[in-house]
Amino acid sequence: MSDNKLLQRIKFDRNILAGKPIIRGLRIPVAMILELLAKGASNQEIMEDYPELEPEDIQAALFYAYYLVSQEEVVDRATAS
Repeated sequence: MSDNKLLQRIKFDRNILAGKPIIRGLRIPVAMILELLAKGASNQEIMEDYPELEPEDIQAALFYAYYLVSQEEVVDRATAS
């Protein structure tokens, strides 16, 4: 699936979760999917818990996170001592 098609799965609606990024207009926030993945949930486990999700939705959440980080402007940051 192309990058654009993945990003098109991410929607913003101020009437749903105060405009936070969600998957395809569902009440499933991108942040929740990323949190579940970060805590070790598999794609299969997530889709079992949220059967309305498609594999491309999880891929879209990851790509959206990548996209945000890749666009981040690097400023002078303090380094750990």
